[in-house]
Amino acid sequence: MILDLFAGPGGWSQALTVLGVRDVGLEWDAWACKTRAAAGQLTIRTDVAAYPLWPFRGRVTGLIASPPCQAWSMAGKRLGLVDQPLVHQAVADLAQGRDTRDKLLAACHDERSLLAAEPMRYLHALHQHGQPEWIAMEEVPDVLPLWRQYAAILRNWGYSVWTGTLNAADYGVPQTRRRAILLASRTRTAAPPPPTHAKLAEPESLFGPGRARWISMAEALGWGATDRPVPTVCAGGGPGGGAEPFPSGSRKALSDARERGTWKPHRAGEGTPSTWRWALRHNSHANATVRALDEPAGTLFFGHRANECVWQAEPLTPASPGAVPAPAPIRITAAEAGILQTFPADYPWQGNKGQVFSQVGNAVPPRLAAHLLAPHLGKTLAPNDFTLAA
Repeated sequence: MILDLFAGPGGWSQALTVLGVRDVGLEWDAWACKTRAAAGQLTIRTDVAAYPLWPFRGRVTGLIASPPCQAWSMAGKRLGLVDQPLVHQAVADLAQGRDTRDKLLAACHDERSLLAAEPMRYLHALHQHGQPEWIAMEEVPDVLPLWRQYAAILRNWGYSVWTGTLNAADYGVPQTRRRAILLASRTRTAAPPPPTHAKLAEPESLFGPGRARWISMAEALGWGATDRPVPTVCAGGGPGGGAEPFPSGSRKALSDARERGTWKPHRAGEGTPSTWRWALRHNSHANATVRALDEPAGTLFFGHRANECVWQAEPLTPASPGAVPAPAPIRITAAEAGILQTFPADYPWQGNKGQVFSQVGNAVPPRLAAHLLAPHLGKTLAPNDFTLAA
């Protein structure tokens, strides 16, 4: 079997579905488990840190893990930062078959910090049976030093290992999401998959195949296509899922966006249009990432302020007296966020808006995951294996 630790709502699993393979996911969050069930994915609802290892010994060909990263998180009060040495110690101990988790956990500032060491508990148990054949792990970029520790241990066990940071946009994800990756194999040389996209399109040459331009949000969402109107965007509501009214004129304004996210309202009393463009603002902070619709999104993250991510109109030319004001911002919907993570438009998310936003933000983009996993499965991705728009 392929074992997926901290499986979430199914980012890795959706990638495997595209590749014609299934996995077994271990996940604790109830709503993520319901999403997985609705998507037809095999799931054991459990605490990864407490689940016994004996059912998997001798049966796992591939192990996937995207553990929580509180000790490396840049969000919140960052109390877990001081737990990093304890996580490294737990990994070293578990690699030797010594379970010191209870002792180390008592010293942690965040009880979730040691979850990043859990994959080593499984790997040590499976290693006794010459398994798994391959390993894929993913987390935020700051976790890279921990992946390097894992890599040193795995090389001593006979694996070829690659660690590094990849940009999801380089693999057709409409989002410049950077992630620390570990890839390991007993049967092949571990290496990152060749990128398929670039910030600027690259033509085919004597030195290799060309690369397409990064996929924009407009392209992924199907906005601005010549054969259909731009979809109407719905209001996001609050974290508890309650509906909110549209700001006056916003529904029509965004549905009037056309090629490459540009909307051209007319100035009052004039025939010459002033130009606005739609952009995605990731939160309300002064230094928030703002990306135009004809670009990929920045890294999508949804915490306790899930609906601060908004579509907003920005002027491309200086405003003049009497100009039509920009429409009010419109909150991104969970369905749109899921598409920007490369989940299918009809993916069966379960829970209220806040619960779904949380699942989307924590998931691995399936399109990136498919590129990471395909070589280990002897698969080749076709250009149309991921259709992003509805």
